[in-house]
Amino acid sequence: MHPAHTNPTPEQVRQQAADLRAQLQHHAHRYYVLDAPEIPDAEYDRLFQSLQALEEQHPGLRTADSPTQRVIGQVLDGLQSIRHAQPMLSIQTETDTTPVGAAGFDARVRRELGLAEDAPAIEYNAELKFDGLAINLRYEDGVLVQAATRGDGETGEDVTQNIRTIGQIPLRLLGTAPAPEVLEVRGEVYMRRDDFERLNQRQREAGHKTYINPRNTAAGAVRQLDPATTAQRPLSFYAYGLGEVVGWTPGHMPTTHSGVLDALQAWGLPVCAERDVVRAAEGLADFHQRMGQHRDTLPFDIDGVVYKVNSLALQRQLGFKTREPRWAVAHKYPAQEQLTQVQAIDVQVGRTGKLTPVAKLAPVFVGGVTVTNATLHNEDEARRKDVRVGDTVIVRRAGDVIPEVVGVLLEQRSGEPAPFTMPSQCPVCGSAAVREAGEVEHRCTGGLFCSAQRKQAILHYAQRRAVDVEGLGDKLVDQLVDAGLIKTLPDLYRLGLTALAGLERMAEKSAANVLQALQASRQTTLPRFLFGLGIRHVGEATAKDLARHFGSLDRIMDASVDALLQVNDVGPVVAQSIRTFFEQPHNREVVEQLRACGVNWPEGEGAQTEPQPLLGKTFVLTGTFPTLKRDEAKELLEAAGAKVAGSVSKKTDYLVAGADAGSKLQKAAELGVPVVDEEQLLAMINTTDSNPS
Repeated sequence: MHPAHTNPTPEQVRQQAADLRAQLQHHAHRYYVLDAPEIPDAEYDRLFQSLQALEEQHPGLRTADSPTQRVIGQVLDGLQSIRHAQPMLSIQTETDTTPVGAAGFDARVRRELGLAEDAPAIEYNAELKFDGLAINLRYEDGVLVQAATRGDGETGEDVTQNIRTIGQIPLRLLGTAPAPEVLEVRGEVYMRRDDFERLNQRQREAGHKTYINPRNTAAGAVRQLDPATTAQRPLSFYAYGLGEVVGWTPGHMPTTHSGVLDALQAWGLPVCAERDVVRAAEGLADFHQRMGQHRDTLPFDIDGVVYKVNSLALQRQLGFKTREPRWAVAHKYPAQEQLTQVQAIDVQVGRTGKLTPVAKLAPVFVGGVTVTNATLHNEDEARRKDVRVGDTVIVRRAGDVIPEVVGVLLEQRSGEPAPFTMPSQCPVCGSAAVREAGEVEHRCTGGLFCSAQRKQAILHYAQRRAVDVEGLGDKLVDQLVDAGLIKTLPDLYRLGLTALAGLERMAEKSAANVLQALQASRQTTLPRFLFGLGIRHVGEATAKDLARHFGSLDRIMDASVDALLQVNDVGPVVAQSIRTFFEQPHNREVVEQLRACGVNWPEGEGAQTEPQPLLGKTFVLTGTFPTLKRDEAKELLEAAGAKVAGSVSKKTDYLVAGADAGSKLQKAAELGVPVVDEEQLLAMINTTDSNPS
């Protein structure tokens, strides 16, 4: 009999340590040297902690070149090497994202200082942990003479000319206080999220490959061989510490780290405002929590906060361990990126008919929750990222944002899985799925039939500007659909008092009122009914134009694209949308059932027989009118052939202004647009002369 578990042999332990060292060196090279990481930071941290634990259990395995003993990295060919006057070391990472992580650091500091339990609380400077590229700026007599990357901590790369292109970094220190003879400023080059999005938009417009994240993009920009290329990238910088300092006047030299930051800011160097001086573990934990709550609203990425003992004297007393200071720690947040595998790609149908490809994932804990689905946005994005079933992918979740796949590890792809293709039919109802010209989304065309769009279709149909079913709001529609009482629009007119009154929080009187409103909605108008069908691109004005032009629903349903193009303000996109809608048998069936349920309007109603004195004119309404409500004025104008717009422009013919008119009145005056009141408007509608008297 052999035991179920055996202790590893010394040789197996040595091999495990060697394997971990090799993996960490490989990934550090990808991250620091090539700026093309294969794994998220959280996965690297996990590997590092595994090696650290192994070396603590078996000290004889610790080697001088172990990743736990020094910062990893090397200089790229093509950039000159610079040896740092003072090493650029990393700091310890606290991965316990709860207040326990802050308490642990405070306890270690107090223990290292030999403080008793009743000794005063330690004061700390708390700041953000930026996700960018560490840089050392060397100023001599106040002038920037050199900039270098961290490199391996001892030797970095000369990126002076590239750094000079960053407008935030002063080429000469400002302020009235004399600068030291030598001042080395440590900080982070990063890229703001909005700058990153604009850069990617330019890349897409130029037909070039887009970038995965701001951190890698910023690092790659700093380490370009051509400064002109760096200048085209929108980089930013924050200072957070010091390297070598020579000749700082003793009377002016700060005694705290927060004082150092204030001095750097006074010399014109950018220092992040999101920092605070706090006391004890409670102060650290509070800062960590506050910044965590604001993390997703910051204009740049962070993956944690940094705590530093504020007193420089205490920093010197605490000193350093092999690779990190004892007086500082990085307190992480839950990882926003993790690795997992795509198990399938499904297509979801939204309330408005939009089709969205969704990657079904092997469960992974990211951003504080377990994620099993991640959006691929649309077919173009899925193909651009080349996400396929079976791929190992990087998944990102930030705050309440829907998780998304941000990249694929192509080197781990097995075989040749088929690329994703959007289906030609809705996966829910089988109706045609179409992509209109100039659009990135595919949409289901079975709006009246598709169960995924059921609630949205009912609410749109019942709204006041459509057939107007008073009392049929979101909560009631949710109950009706969830209870299975309504599957398509005609089911509204088949509801009975017993079924309605049986719903939660629905009294018999309320149910009777809804039934009465449904009965009243059977008598409507053709424009209202058309608008209520929810045909894409068909708003109230277009519905009125269609009714006015064709005069009957049957003629609209059977109209060709060419015939539809003859309608006022109906272009190719709208015409095709109407044609596609009525080509779907499901939609025509729902329309016929609604008619069979008694929904009607005067036959021929809507066809234009009266003169339209304001045909072709564009009006804008503003303010409060003496007798007309805004909707009534709009209906009168549209019946007279006018178009009602929401804002004043050069194309506006008249502004109708009532009491308390706002900025639209000022805009009309600037553009020379004629302004009329309600009385003049009514006179224009009731005459064949379109000029007010």
